[in-house]
Amino acid sequence: MKVQEYISSRREARPLHFTLLDPGKTSADDLITLAKQTAEAGTDGFMVGGSTDLSLENVDLAVETIKQTTHMPVILFPTHASSVSGKADAIFFMSLLNSESRQFLVGEQIASAPWVKKTGLEPLSMAYLVVAPGMTAGRVGQAQPLPRDQPDLVVSHALAGQYLGMKYIYLEAGSGASEPVPEEIIKSVRESIDVTLIVGGGIRTPESARKVVSAGADIVVTGTFVETSQ
Repeated sequence: MKVQEYISSRREARPLHFTLLDPGKTSADDLITLAKQTAEAGTDGFMVGGSTDLSLENVDLAVETIKQTTHMPVILFPTHASSVSGKADAIFFMSLLNSESRQFLVGEQIASAPWVKKTGLEPLSMAYLVVAPGMTAGRVGQAQPLPRDQPDLVVSHALAGQYLGMKYIYLEAGSGASEPVPEEIIKSVRESIDVTLIVGGGIRTPESARKVVSAGADIVVTGTFVETSQ
């Protein structure tokens, strides 16, 4: 089954949870532990990426480790084309729509596209939107973080992503953010788009995850909280 089909079929029953694991911050042994723990807890899939200086070797090893430990799909969440592993099941082929840099709007995508084709990775087209505070994701991606008090502006970006043909909209507050994307923004985007809505960043407790889901997220992503809660 294709990963997109897997996501769609599971979403018919309930909202999903993805675990974001960063090989640049997590040892191979810890990856095994985290993969086992989150799989047992009911996560629906794994995203691999995060660090800005990941080597292809590190990403390959992380993907192989997760796939040997669980039967869940592994999706790349890349920063740079150089770390795109052909060993994963799919890749979030994403454009940071509020970046001021051509590199993150389309440059890395052009660089990685031939390799995605060669390896047979399933591309999952995504509009990646960094919402304030943005944290490292905003800084590295040279983004102008979208204001937390302007839902209409976030909706405009999300709709642009959908109309450009992207199947996923990702609202990102940034790893380590003190709070998730505001519920009002999530609700406004959910009411306006027809594609899958992903929300991540600042989701530190089960209660905050429930609020994000209640506001309309189809997929909730947690990373730092998982890595620091062993």
